[in-house]
Amino acid sequence: MRNYFFTPPGMSPFTPGGPPLAPPPSEIPKQAPYKVDPGSIRRCKRKYTYIWLKNGDSFWFYPTYIGRKSISGYRWIGFWWVYYGTDLKKIESFVCI
Repeated sequence: MRNYFFTPPGMSPFTPGGPPLAPPPSEIPKQAPYKVDPGSIRRCKRKYTYIWLKNGDSFWFYPTYIGRKSISGYRWIGFWWVYYGTDLKKIESFVCI
């Protein structure tokens, strides 16, 4: 089951500010061995962030909320941003720019 919902560009269902107005970078960064916890990923809030999940999925993400156990924001699906959230335990690694 996917944890994202359709959001028209520029609209935000749950958080102020909404998604970025531009697509993410076209180049995928090299995977970094960062341990995922609220403190390490907090610096990525409102920055383009590439996420690798433990299930093998990877994608550009724009975090707008980072809690103790979960993260939410906007996930790039190839042509627009959709609102998305996941448990921090599901994230293998990340890189933000």
